[in-house]
Amino acid sequence: MRPGLKAALAATIAALILPAAALSQDSGPPVESPAAPVATPKGPIPYTAFRKQAVAKAAKVKPAAARPAATTGATAARPALPATVRAAGVPTTTVAPLPTGPSGARLSAGEPLPPAELEAFVDGVVREAMARDHIAGVTVAVVQGGQVLLKKGYGFAATAPARRVDPDRTLFRLASISKTFTWIALMKEVEAGRIRIDAPVNLYLPERLQVRDQGFRTPVKVINLMDHSAGFEDRALGHLFERRFERERPMADYLRQERPRRVHAPGDVSSYSNYGAGLAGEAVSYVSGKPFERLIEDEITGPLGMTRTTFREPHPAKAGYAAPMPAALAADVSDAYRWTPQGFQRRDFEYVGHIAPAGSASSTAGDMARYMLLLLNRGALDGVAIYGPRAAQAFDTPIRHAPPGINGWRHGFIDYRLPGGWRGLGHDGETLSFMSNLMVAPDLRLGVFIAANTDTGRPLASSLAGQVVQQFYAPPQVFPRQGSPALADRAGAFRGYYVSTRRAYTGLEGFVDRFISGVAVNVTDDGRLVTRGSETRTWVPDGDPGQGRFVAASGPGALAFRMDDGRGAAFQASAGAAVYQRAPLWARPSTLAVLGAISALAAAATIGGVLLRNRREHRETSIQSRASVMQTTQGALWLAALLLFGAWASKTADPAQVMYAWPGASLVIASACALVAAALTVATLVALPAIWRGGRRVDSWTPLRKAAFSLTVLVYTAFSVVLALWGGLSPWSG
Repeated sequence: MRPGLKAALAATIAALILPAAALSQDSGPPVESPAAPVATPKGPIPYTAFRKQAVAKAAKVKPAAARPAATTGATAARPALPATVRAAGVPTTTVAPLPTGPSGARLSAGEPLPPAELEAFVDGVVREAMARDHIAGVTVAVVQGGQVLLKKGYGFAATAPARRVDPDRTLFRLASISKTFTWIALMKEVEAGRIRIDAPVNLYLPERLQVRDQGFRTPVKVINLMDHSAGFEDRALGHLFERRFERERPMADYLRQERPRRVHAPGDVSSYSNYGAGLAGEAVSYVSGKPFERLIEDEITGPLGMTRTTFREPHPAKAGYAAPMPAALAADVSDAYRWTPQGFQRRDFEYVGHIAPAGSASSTAGDMARYMLLLLNRGALDGVAIYGPRAAQAFDTPIRHAPPGINGWRHGFIDYRLPGGWRGLGHDGETLSFMSNLMVAPDLRLGVFIAANTDTGRPLASSLAGQVVQQFYAPPQVFPRQGSPALADRAGAFRGYYVSTRRAYTGLEGFVDRFISGVAVNVTDDGRLVTRGSETRTWVPDGDPGQGRFVAASGPGALAFRMDDGRGAAFQASAGAAVYQRAPLWARPSTLAVLGAISALAAAATIGGVLLRNRREHRETSIQSRASVMQTTQGALWLAALLLFGAWASKTADPAQVMYAWPGASLVIASACALVAAALTVATLVALPAIWRGGRRVDSWTPLRKAAFSLTVLVYTAFSVVLALWGGLSPWSG
């Protein structure tokens, strides 16, 4: 589902308020899933050690592609390697010295991966990540040249009782990889002539779900859904995932009740939208006359023989809702985990069926291997054609231009930029606990799928495919890259705070999203650009800094700034899921934090003055007396609001609790206190002239107290205005 910004909520908010908790490092080693028990290593084994063993024993190693499938026929009847691969003269059952490609890469595009070295490399990467990041279970599949080179499970699908990951049996949640099935189903309707890509999506939706104008004259077209440029804000908290099935709603009800605001004109900005994918799935269902889950089964997974892939979820039967997942599959769904200092904590099942086209699918590595073979074979596999040449061409064609190094959109599929200049298509996915990625590189005839069942698995899932390509098909890189004195001279052009377009724009969710979706950009004295958001990364210019292109100082990654009059106005990161726009002064967290701190001091001083002031200082007019009561009440309300927000933030260590308990009593009451305090601020602001006119009377405040009162009013006014702009004064919006 890619709730990356949402899933980062806990760490980001907690980092602002609480010290980081130390994590225990004594977790047990990950366990593979062989047919019989085997001894497990005491810790991660580096790839270099594996490679020496693999090469020495190459003649005795049987490739993964030749191993029989454990439980299904998903990998049966594999086509032979194509002639271009066979002509390379590299045997598939041995590991021999490999030629170096002209670019410095170990292999050229026509040379297949040596299975034993591939397995050793993947083993090293996965095991190290599982030990380092505390991941309970991982499943992996790698295909190339029409064959399954690697299909493997690591660790546990469940811990009580223990159940190992089986690549042919264990179902992992696919999250947003689900969308790729939706785009295939949509393109099938396009090929059949029942949907036009350039037509308004409202033509294919029931009236109650049609997209409203909301002040925009240009209608949202089908193609806008496929490159996430429909212009919707992104709302998720409290409804994107559910842990209690009784709260689930049919998809049509969900899409109507959770309709987001339109914040950009269609086609202007590509900003990731789960809602847009949900609309696309509903359009396909409406046009075909079939429920979405059945449509996918009838048109894609069924004909492909993907018997362990489903968009259905395990739940009791419910009228008006999709039928549940078959019991035989439900028993093999991996549990979800969160890592805590006390160990792995099992999470509740995440229901996503109310927006199934965006993320409810579950599958095995074996089935996903078959799916990748379909994509690499342009829509056909084992004599079955799932989609035709027009759809295949669409999935080869980026919809909009993307800057160098930035992912684009190939009619719903992500257009991946891979090491060595290679291109791939696929999708990544995130629920609150499951992290996954699917990538196929047609020029390499290569496909990589990975899924992890723990919230700490994102770095592994997002990087494995790129690491495989880098290791075998890209020239070696030298890190870290050096900074640029020219960038240091132009530091002011890039420094600032940038806010993502992938967020809620109003209300309490908008208030929280401004914290978690922003990135602070700075430039070091040695000419490196530093971004601080959910993670901190360092970048160096890719050419002239004035062009606004940057690459990661260490590892893969790119940034592309839009320069207006020589100044960075916005940028995109490698993922290409959103645009980060330069924020004005009032939209920076530092501004809100400073005003909040000053307001807290003013409130404390006001209340302290009431307690410490002697009788002679109590001389005042009737207006001053009332104003004093109002300001004392304001001070108490501001302190209460700040303390309650802090109490809410202190409980956000687990993003799942934020999602399911949104918005929570603490946050709502904090916002209500702030709203009343802001209203009283308006009253005291109006009373200021009368406060100062009482200066000639004997029974009046001293000039010093009048000045202090006025200063406090101005502080509260500034804080109220900024809070209102952030969305923090809307307790009803939760």
